[in-house]
Amino acid sequence: MSCIKDWPAADRPREKLLATSAASLSDSELLALILRTGHSANGTSALDLSRQLLTRFGSLRALASAAAAELCNVSGIGPAKAAEILALGELARRFSTTPLPPGARFTSSGQVFAHFHERLRDHKKEVFLALMLDSKNRVLREIQVSEGSLNASIVHPRDVFQPVIRESAAAVLFIHNHPSGDPAPSPEDLELTTRLRDVGALIGVRVLDHIIIGSGTYVSLADRGVLD
Repeated sequence: MSCIKDWPAADRPREKLLATSAASLSDSELLALILRTGHSANGTSALDLSRQLLTRFGSLRALASAAAAELCNVSGIGPAKAAEILALGELARRFSTTPLPPGARFTSSGQVFAHFHERLRDHKKEVFLALMLDSKNRVLREIQVSEGSLNASIVHPRDVFQPVIRESAAAVLFIHNHPSGDPAPSPEDLELTTRLRDVGALIGVRVLDHIIIGSGTYVSLADRGVLD
């Protein structure tokens, strides 16, 4: 089997990384370090296999977001290597997402987007989150309300506001993603936002915003005046 230790020293990503820095390696070289070995059936090296994967999926992000079955369709990728790739992607997502400590405070929709973008942008399903805030708009707690297609039957005001009332929150901020990457609000998004705003007004809880996260961009329904 072709493996990294059999390469000339100057071509070994591990030695190159240790002699210089991880930043000096290409995406394919870094991925080759994770894969370690190539495909014995056709003599493909780990670096060759990495390049094939990146060519097929287009980017590291797309590769790490692929399903295990998709990865295993690539010659030379079995369950073990697929698991390594998916674990790498999940570690990267977790590393990029700093947990919100109690007392954290958001002052703009852009700050919310910056915090939640990496965490939500690659989800295959819509994830609806609620941030419960105190009277000074400091975070008390985050909850996931639902996962799946967003509509009034999935996100019900009762399920949203029960924990809000339990926490004695003064305000709430909603966040969800669009797996398509386009954050443009759907009619269902607008209807749900209006409904949640009205219920919040009835029970004395301010709905500060509903932020929809796409790929590299977002929409704030508060900034658009939907919550006025």
